[in-house]
Amino acid sequence: MNSRKEKLLQRHRRQKRLVLWVTLVLLTPFAILVSWWLIPLVLFLGWVAHEAWFADHIFYSARDDYMYRFSPETAAQAVTLADGRLRLSEPLALGETLILALEVRSTRLGHFLDPHVWIGDDRQDFERGARGLRYLNLSGQAVAVGMSELPIEGRFCDLATTGILYTVANPDYAQRRLMVLAPHADDAELAAFGLYHRASDVVIVTVTQGEVDAERYQRFGLDAAQAAQLKGRLRVWDSQAIPLWGGVPQSRCVQLGYYCLQLASMLAEPELPVGSRESGARDVRKARRHNPLRLPADEDGVACGKNFVADLAALLEHFRPEVVLTPHPELDPHPDHFATSLAIDQAAQLSSWKPEIALLYSNHLYDNDRWPMGPAGNGVALPPTLAPLPADGLWSLSLTSEEQLDKAMALAMHHDLQDRLPVKQRARRMIQRVLAGRHWPRTGENEFFRKAVRRHELFWVRRFDA
Repeated sequence: MNSRKEKLLQRHRRQKRLVLWVTLVLLTPFAILVSWWLIPLVLFLGWVAHEAWFADHIFYSARDDYMYRFSPETAAQAVTLADGRLRLSEPLALGETLILALEVRSTRLGHFLDPHVWIGDDRQDFERGARGLRYLNLSGQAVAVGMSELPIEGRFCDLATTGILYTVANPDYAQRRLMVLAPHADDAELAAFGLYHRASDVVIVTVTQGEVDAERYQRFGLDAAQAAQLKGRLRVWDSQAIPLWGGVPQSRCVQLGYYCLQLASMLAEPELPVGSRESGARDVRKARRHNPLRLPADEDGVACGKNFVADLAALLEHFRPEVVLTPHPELDPHPDHFATSLAIDQAAQLSSWKPEIALLYSNHLYDNDRWPMGPAGNGVALPPTLAPLPADGLWSLSLTSEEQLDKAMALAMHHDLQDRLPVKQRARRMIQRVLAGRHWPRTGENEFFRKAVRRHELFWVRRFDA
């Protein structure tokens, strides 16, 4: 699942190197005849332009239509935009999740400044140069929509005068028994802090220790293995302590202690022990010492696919969740995320308890590293997808400003999101702030503070037996 993303990144970097060499070849004769200083000047200006307008990892044409399928029972109606308002063709159907399919076309400025749409007091951004079908999230504004009084206005883009409004009705899943599956220590907060904060009966299961990429801990005089062990201990602590900020006690937090980037290998050969790539650890029991119950892998501490699936099956039988939150297997490319969703599917087949609903989330995308686009605090439009996904339901949970701030503070507690940005990225942000009008929140420098702290948390709804 991760090789596709790696190939896209490699192709992107290869294309940038090619442009650099072509520019040098074309400039050299001119510089020799006129003046040598033209080469560094043009290269500097080219670098500034790249950082301002071409540094985004978006691996598709902004002119492509997004492609979504809605289930047949989803209410849909034609709507028009007139006098800056959304006008309905019939009474609004009952439902809390409102999605507007609309053609968006960037203006000339929209190739240099992020095109966005103001929806009442909400703003939703799209790719520079966007030109095609997009899906706006109107959830939380049903009263204005129903009265045909919702203002909609494009900035740096033109909007079609007609569109299709989809209305999806869901129960309040916060009132059901929930199990949140987090492949890594911060995934539960990134995807669902607002939801689990409201939940009356929830358990959070973190799958891995999160010990990889621990180079920054070597500054304490540790070797690579010791640094990975320290990072793993810190993120295990994060996974069991930070949910308390959202009202989930440690007795409702489970840490499985498996190793990062090894879950796919574990499931591929279920009997084969798979240790950590970086810490040298092979026994998961140390990471589980604060768990509220014993699990199958506690018998031998072996990190293998058989134990992983058995652990999840035991958790299903113990907590009996009606709804399980897990990464979207078609949208989220991280190999640990995909393996987690595969494992819970296998566990549900073995378990005597069968969950009813899977709420799918995506903390990463294959083709767009900026989604959700635009500043923090705004809504979450549907992500780009250039091939139709399964016709799942959608549930958009609306967060208050107070809940968004609490979510940001929960993210700020995670050790993995506390690093300062490298100098190159700080320079890029300064250039983009000045030339492209972009802004980042004050709550934290990590990009997830911009992407995850929003007025919506978005989930795809899929029945477990599907």
